[in-house]
Amino acid sequence: MNFSAALSLLFVAAASAASNPFAAKTSRHNAKSKYTSKLVSNAKQTRKLDEAAEVDVTGYSVKFQQCQFVKTYSDDMAENEDSATVLATQRFVIFRLCPDSACETCNYNYGEYVIDLDTYLAATVEYQQDIQEAMCEACEDCYAEAEEEEGDDAGRRRKLVDVDCDTCYDECQKIENMEDNGYVDATTFLECQMIYDPEDDGAAALYAGPICASYGTKIKIGVFKDEDCMMVDSTKEVEDYLKSDEGYQMKLSHALLKTIYAEDTCYSCLAENDGDDDDAAAENSEMCETLYDAAAKCENVHGFEGVADYGDEYYNQASQEGLVCDYITSLKSGTYDESGEIVIAGSSNYIGGGTKTTGGQKFALTFFILGTVGLAVYSAMLHSKLTKGGKADLANQGGAMA
Repeated sequence: MNFSAALSLLFVAAASAASNPFAAKTSRHNAKSKYTSKLVSNAKQTRKLDEAAEVDVTGYSVKFQQCQFVKTYSDDMAENEDSATVLATQRFVIFRLCPDSACETCNYNYGEYVIDLDTYLAATVEYQQDIQEAMCEACEDCYAEAEEEEGDDAGRRRKLVDVDCDTCYDECQKIENMEDNGYVDATTFLECQMIYDPEDDGAAALYAGPICASYGTKIKIGVFKDEDCMMVDSTKEVEDYLKSDEGYQMKLSHALLKTIYAEDTCYSCLAENDGDDDDAAAENSEMCETLYDAAAKCENVHGFEGVADYGDEYYNQASQEGLVCDYITSLKSGTYDESGEIVIAGSSNYIGGGTKTTGGQKFALTFFILGTVGLAVYSAMLHSKLTKGGKADLANQGGAMA
């Protein structure tokens, strides 16, 4: 569904709410959050990257920024009689395309994007799995007995990865023997799946899927109460329900999953040249094309230079970019907590899932506290003086009458 269709649905929803006297009242802040949330959630793609109109991002790298859950009203949840809530959990990732020359800082000429978590994980995990596979294949070539056994494939693999022949063997052995060593790769649970079947014990079924952790700076695997992985159960750990076919307890390995949100790590959008043609034109990597095509975009305000004027094909994106930028800002500034609930604005400023009070707020709070204490002391002094003064006047008057 594109932005125009999303806007139409929003107008219909607004009209329905206006004609319904029992509709819940919403604040201006909540109404805007709901509007932009639904708008971005339906912005699956703005145009197709094709040969006729392809954005060149070969000079950029993907950099993870934040993972964020957002709870919004869902018609499907409301119509489901078995559902305990009318709120559906949407999962977003904010990432940037940073210039290769300044990816570490990434504070100018970059694009900022919001995309659903499932699409982000599918694209980036596949990319990392290809890198891992190429690394271990190239590692095997380190131990080739004869140089002639190293064909063109070996050369291609070494172009893709920088292999340390002194350490790669142990690392690849750990990957190959992961299950034998009692570990399950965390990327096994990128899609919601059951980890506990209650059968006849009367307990509820449990499921595992990706969650945002550490105030959105990490992505981990958590426990959910429902088969759609909407309701997180923070009281339980996935590893408590992982067992091998022989009944042995298993642990999660986050080694591969960590690579997609590693701090200050950038992944080039330049596709590797599989052939020997050094003069071949640079091409976008499949990962970057997938992410760019599916994401809602905030580019112009950051000076992103990868977009040209594609006329009508780009009009939809350009006309909605302000809303997308505002929504990304609201996600980053703490409109929602880690579980996706809306944070009520107050004296504390919620940043990225945590609470943080600014210096000005601290000063004002201290000033008002000290001022209140001072006024209380001053009031007590005045009360004491007035009381004593009144008693003295009465005593004098009594003496005069006598």
